[in-house]
Parts: sequence; structure tokens; C-alpha cells
Amino acid sequence: MHDLTNTVRDKPRISICIATYRRAERLQALLDDVATQDLLPQQVVVVDNEAGGGARAVVEKFRARVAFVVDYAVQPVPSIAVTRNLTVELAREEWLAFIDDDERAPRDWLRQLLEAAETFKADGVLAPVEPQVPASAPRWLQRGRFYEYPRQADGNVVPLNRMRFGNVLLRADRLRALPGPFDANFGLEGGEDVDLLVRLARTGARIVWYNGAAVYEPVEPKRLSLRWLLLRAYSGGQMFARYKVEGGFGAISRAAKAGFFLRAVVQLAIALGTAVMALPAGRHAAVAWLMKASANAGKITVLWGARYRAYARKSTSG
Repeated sequence: MHDLTNTVRDKPRISICIATYRRAERLQALLDDVATQDLLPQQVVVVDNEAGGGARAVVEKFRARVAFVVDYAVQPVPSIAVTRNLTVELAREEWLAFIDDDERAPRDWLRQLLEAAETFKADGVLAPVEPQVPASAPRWLQRGRFYEYPRQADGNVVPLNRMRFGNVLLRADRLRALPGPFDANFGLEGGEDVDLLVRLARTGARIVWYNGAAVYEPVEPKRLSLRWLLLRAYSGGQMFARYKVEGGFGAISRAAKAGFFLRAVVQLAIALGTAVMALPAGRHAAVAWLMKASANAGKITVLWGARYRAYARKSTSG
């Protein structure tokens, strides 16, 4: 791992951007982490996607005990993209750090991101989100490592198909040069974050990976289930397929589209069969193949325009 200590000389200014929805307790824990960073931001922006402003009291309490600027706003329309766009609109500084409201940030998190950006001459830095599965979770969930994402080498330019959000530092001028910058068409389905990073990279932004700025995500109880894992895989497959066939990763021919969906059908069948055969090795092994099957099923549904709207809800109030 690279030693980035003391590489930031001019102390660029940072806004931390947080979109939140009905996670007051977890948001408070995150803000406590922000307050104790060894490199403090100049501004924290919290945009609440709950129309009733359920996070307001937490943010006001936080504002009263810190010396930097804290901005809070309510964005009542159910949309992760529109909510994140408002955080960008309110942010004032030259670097924007995005972190999810259910994550925890070590004391050196912000400094490590900024030092990595300077060391690797980057316009953006992506870093790991390490899941924390509770000890009370079923053994098969702990063995399966289902909540983890692949890591990359420090300083590697992130490939377009490996982009992910949750822990990222971006140069504000690059971000603001894009329309949106988050595309509201992804507002209820998710994927607006990957779309943003891909568009940034395709305009020439240098986005690199750095392992030393990891944050932690305590896995919520409602996510400790087979149903949640399969829905996440389904949604991810659907988003990936939609983005690919619409040319998000680059121009694609009709023949290539047909081949993509044909492979998804074959891979779905293989994954289902392998899930059955893997069961003697343990439930975790079978579930891993069921998730592959679910992801490929999601890809196939794009053929008839199906959309899984993970951020949709019946009511936007209290």
C-alpha cells in the first residue's frame, strides 16, 4: 500500500455530500465520524429525501457542535438521482466527497482520499466500502461474503465496468460540467452513480482506485436475507444490461446486443443447474450461483422494458 502521509500541501477545500432517507440513527453515527476526521471538510451537505425532514434534528444538533459549514435541505420527490443532484448544487468547494448515510468513516478517511487524488494526479478517487456482517447473521451469509466488492490495485484507473459509488472523491469542476450531473432517468432504479462515473471517465476524467481510504458499512438486518440478495443481483443485472444495450459503455451493434442476451439466457440456465449441484458444498455456495442466475434474469428482462425500481415508494411523507 502506498504511504501518502503529508503529500497534500495546499489543503484543497472539500465538501462532503450525503443523501439520506429515514436513517437518522445511522446518519448521526456517520456525522460523528465526520466531526472527528483528522482532515476536516469546509462544508457538509445533507439532503433528506423524506418529505417530512426526518433527519433535520440530527443535522441541527451536528451543526451546533462543529466549526465548519453544514447545509441541510429536503428534496421530497422520491429519486436518488435528484437528491444527489441537490447535494452537488449546494456544495461550494473544489472537491466533493460522497459517502452513504449508512456507512462509517475512519478518522483518516477524508485525508486519505485527498492525498490519493494528489499522489495519483486524479480527478476522482474510488475507495472500498467494507461490509460488516453482524455475528448474529446466519452462518451461510457470513461464509458467502455476498456484500463484498472486488478491490483493485492502488492508483489503477478504474475500468468503466467496475465503477461504483458509496465512497468517492470527485473534482467539482469536472462534475459540474456534466448535465444533471446525475441522470434523473435513473432516479427510482439506481445506477445513476455508475452512469455519472462512466460519463466522467469518457470526458477524460482520470478516476483511480485507492485501498487506503476504506469506509465501513454495517449491514442492516433487513439485508440479511436470500430475498434481498437476489433482488440486488436482479437489479444490478438489469441496470448493467440496460446501460450496455443503450450504449452507455460505448456503441454496440444489433448483433452484439443479440449475443449479449443470448449469453444471458445460457448463463441463467447454467447458474440454475450449478446452484443445485453446489448445494452439498453448503448453502452459501448454492446461493452464490442463485445470485448469478438472478443477475442474468435481470439482464433478460430488459428485452421487454422491465424496470425494478428500488427507490420507489408508495408515500413520500412521514
